Amino acid sequence: MTISPADIESIRKKFPVLHQKVNGRPLVYLDNAATTQKPLSVIESLDHYYKTTNANIHRGAHHLAHQATVMFENTREKIRTFINARESAEIIFTSGTTDSINLVAQTWGRMNIQAGDEILLSHMEHHSNIVPWQMLAEEKGATIQVIPVTEQGEWQIEMIDSLLNKKTKLVAVNHVSNALGTINPVATLIEKAHAIGAKILIDAAQSVAHFATDVQKLNCDFLCFSGHKMYGPTGTGVLYGKRELLEAMPPWRGGGEMIKSVSFEKTTYNEIPHKFEAGTPHIAGVIALGAAVDFIQEMSWSEIEAHESELLLDATEQIQTMDGLRIFGTSANKTGVISFGVEGIHPYDIGTLLDKQGVAVRTGHHCTEPLWNRFGVPGSVRASFAVYTTKDEIELFVAALNKSISMLK
Repeated sequence: MTISPADIESIRKKFPVLHQKVNGRPLVYLDNAATTQKPLSVIESLDHYYKTTNANIHRGAHHLAHQATVMFENTREKIRTFINARESAEIIFTSGTTDSINLVAQTWGRMNIQAGDEILLSHMEHHSNIVPWQMLAEEKGATIQVIPVTEQGEWQIEMIDSLLNKKTKLVAVNHVSNALGTINPVATLIEKAHAIGAKILIDAAQSVAHFATDVQKLNCDFLCFSGHKMYGPTGTGVLYGKRELLEAMPPWRGGGEMIKSVSFEKTTYNEIPHKFEAGTPHIAGVIALGAAVDFIQEMSWSEIEAHESELLLDATEQIQTMDGLRIFGTSANKTGVISFGVEGIHPYDIGTLLDKQGVAVRTGHHCTEPLWNRFGVPGSVRASFAVYTTKDEIELFVAALNKSISMLK
């Protein structure tokens, strides 16, 4: 069951930023893989906290501190339910996916990766799931191995068994490619990684707003995502980790809240999750992230998936026959992302002309430079959809793209 046009319009009314003109044209916002827009409930949550509850958490006996702490910890429980973690202590608040990956690299990674070990990534990883592991590998004398990608933008599954071996200590891959939209078979890879004794981290930044995530069913060791890609505030994110792993990991940042007691002779660290949440967090942002979870859960996953699948199908059918246009990532198993290039035209030029017509897309390598080197192009134009995207907006995008290509050829 998909979301009806009337319901889509009701959803859109919750997003103030969508109702404006850009260069004299109605805004068509198709840059959702970079960041989603925010519903009023999230905006009002931020406003409400600063107007009525502003206080530091966990550390005060007064009323405002207690209220702020309750609201903050309520979001932790919402996130636990949202991804079906066993307990809220397995939910660590970070500033985003990048911060979460760096936390694992600098704690679990530095403790467990040794010279000669291997870290397995895929060719479609975001830079934030490449560079931290490269830094760690250089420090430890480890090696990075890479799962190749097919012309269709899928993992070369037949290569995985040969890449996984007794030297593999960690696998780190995305659930959905931010550049191609491919939904990767992470459940299969998790099972294979565990079979040879490796741990696995899933970058879920591009998946948690588009279909259900169940960390217990997946049985992943770590999973991370960003608030701003799921209708929440920037500067918020989540790291999920299995309790036994988090407890064994050393702290990353030192400061307030991550300690039980401090003396100049010895510091005793706090229990999880607080051991990894040093200093004053983005309290208002975390509380508003809870409002974003509430917004998503007002709909069913089947409705969200059906709606976004229809948008992807409509857009793909309409642009794939355009002269000289090549779509990158043609897997049958995709979310609402279309990356494409047009022969003889730089992606930036297309993006600029689309913007003049009110259409917001992303151009460049989308922080996946190795992927585009594999395809032999400098980057692409990327249109990405969200639950508030309409079929009328797809029509406007297609018309604007046709006009842009005609002007540039």
